[in-house]
Amino acid sequence: MSETDILPPKKQPKVFGFARLRRYFFTGLVITAPAAIAIWATLWFVSSFDGLVKPWLPAYYNPDTYLSIKIPGFGFVFAIVFMTAVGALATNFVGRYFIGLWDNLLNHTPLVRSIYKSSKQIFENIFSEKGSSFRNVCLVEWPRKGVWSLAFVSREIDGSDVGLEAGREMYSIYVSTTPNPTGGYVFFADKKDVRILDMTVEDGLKMVISMGLVFPEKDPNKAVVKKISRKTKV
Repeated sequence: MSETDILPPKKQPKVFGFARLRRYFFTGLVITAPAAIAIWATLWFVSSFDGLVKPWLPAYYNPDTYLSIKIPGFGFVFAIVFMTAVGALATNFVGRYFIGLWDNLLNHTPLVRSIYKSSKQIFENIFSEKGSSFRNVCLVEWPRKGVWSLAFVSREIDGSDVGLEAGREMYSIYVSTTPNPTGGYVFFADKKDVRILDMTVEDGLKMVISMGLVFPEKDPNKAVVKKISRKTKV
């Protein structure tokens, strides 16, 4: 009698339909969740503007007073029109004069001036044509030696700007937390200690928000162009 006749036959693992349903569920979650979040964020943003603007509108201009249904987004549209009008007003002499008075009033108001100055500088750097947002994506050895963190170059500075020796070429670096990029740390590093990456700021933010799961796609044509450009140099 052989050994195979003595040992009981091995049981084959059964494939249940639950595993397939589970796979279908997570596939559907990956497809629908980003769209649902985008729609929810848009509706929240629009409704927030409606809640802030509509109470200040005269009843004659508020469509909710004579319509049986509420029109979402009316406050958002009104806010855009108002901000555009203020921007147009600021381009002429009279508008600049009154805006200067308003700016001077807020700058001399206790408690308010610190918040006003900080928020004004942030918005000027991000949205103003004269301002600038993050310039580059980089790698820095942080929080310790041998560990590299993804960071953003805010601007180039001189060492004297932060109380160090003059003539020292440095970067103002922002390391953001994940998955919320609005929180993070600001520090200053020598240019030689910063590795600038061939990556857009948008791709860098995607990596932070996705907790390192989403990497930018490499363009093979870009590498070919680089090799050709090197060969053509004289």
